[in-house]
Amino acid sequence: MNSERNPDFAALASQYKSALLDDVLPFWESHSLDRTYGGYFTCLDRNGEVYDTDKFIWLQNRQVWTFSIMAQQLQGQVSSERIEQWKAIARHGADFLAKHGRDTEGNWYFSLNQAGQPLTQPHSIFSDCFAAMAFSQYAKVIGNATVTNSPAENIARQAYANVLRRQANPKGQYNKAYPGTRSLKSLAVPMILANLTLEMDWLLPPEQLDNVLDQTVAEVMNDFWDSERGIMREAVAPDGSVVDSYEGRLINPGHGIEAMWFMMDIGQRRGDIALINQATDIVLSILNFAWDPNYGGLFYFMDAEGRPPQQLEWDQKLWWVHLETLVALAMSYRLTGRQACWDWYQKLHDYSWENFSDSLFASESGGEWFGYLNRRGEVLLNLKGGKWKGCFHVPRAMLLCWQQFELLASSSPSKRD
Repeated sequence: MNSERNPDFAALASQYKSALLDDVLPFWESHSLDRTYGGYFTCLDRNGEVYDTDKFIWLQNRQVWTFSIMAQQLQGQVSSERIEQWKAIARHGADFLAKHGRDTEGNWYFSLNQAGQPLTQPHSIFSDCFAAMAFSQYAKVIGNATVTNSPAENIARQAYANVLRRQANPKGQYNKAYPGTRSLKSLAVPMILANLTLEMDWLLPPEQLDNVLDQTVAEVMNDFWDSERGIMREAVAPDGSVVDSYEGRLINPGHGIEAMWFMMDIGQRRGDIALINQATDIVLSILNFAWDPNYGGLFYFMDAEGRPPQQLEWDQKLWWVHLETLVALAMSYRLTGRQACWDWYQKLHDYSWENFSDSLFASESGGEWFGYLNRRGEVLLNLKGGKWKGCFHVPRAMLLCWQQFELLASSSPSKRD
């Protein structure tokens, strides 16, 4: 690792800002809006052409969240006209989702056809998670101080209540596991609930907010973190014990690292330096475990015992894994000043920008990032969006890294060890 490179935080902030405002957001602004039926297209090829019109609820909600957040947080950074455009884009998706996204009992479907008719039953708790996130931030950005319990706020609260109700059995009636034989719980549920609860803080009673954050921090850091092996497990028994099976040995490095910047976010909120340092230790441990020594980048899936993983795509390199790691490292370096965080940041930055960023493709509507590489770092799928990749991880990481490096650039060197 190159620890000798002098950090130019202002230049890094500028790089992420330009990528967000001039490359990534323009791609989705130009290509994703369905002007006929509402909502967004996410299945977009390299040029932004639509290759499938189905609409996946969590990606629809993630895009509402993205443009709501941009309209809130970039006031004064861009023109008022662009802020209003982002609000309109958020509204474009929110109106479609409010009309078509839920069944009669308020559960969020997994997918719809272009016109908004349901295709897949509401089996995924993450549809409800991202609905709560989206409508919470959408309500905030369009809110009127004299209006309470707006329709958007009520949708957010109802979706959040769904998540709390379903967290012990996320798939509900759609769970295919035979009851009572091998019960497992997934890291994905408490980690996303932690982040979701921070997103919902302005709508939640303080006692509920603190209780849910306490619960999620304890579960992530105690049940899923295997301190002996230095790995974050993806699934454990309900009591946190290890289960020797494909699922029990599964390591998803991206999930573990993303969960840790959620923990750092909670640590910042609470002034909990111990939690921030523990999360930083875990990020560094996962990186040492998951870095591909032959070709660079982070593996998608791994087996805790080094056995053959169940997932055939285990050695692929995915966009979101690397982007969430950039966020975690930028945040941990700002909060702790630890040299190891900076060394790893440089390594991940170079790999990610060289391989995922579509730097050779330039157009007025932006190039965005590739999502899927093979182990050698070569593009596997020449697309910018699909069933799983939408307008979320790339713009969120660009915004968060921009903000972290602006803060670093503005702080005095004496504050960083």
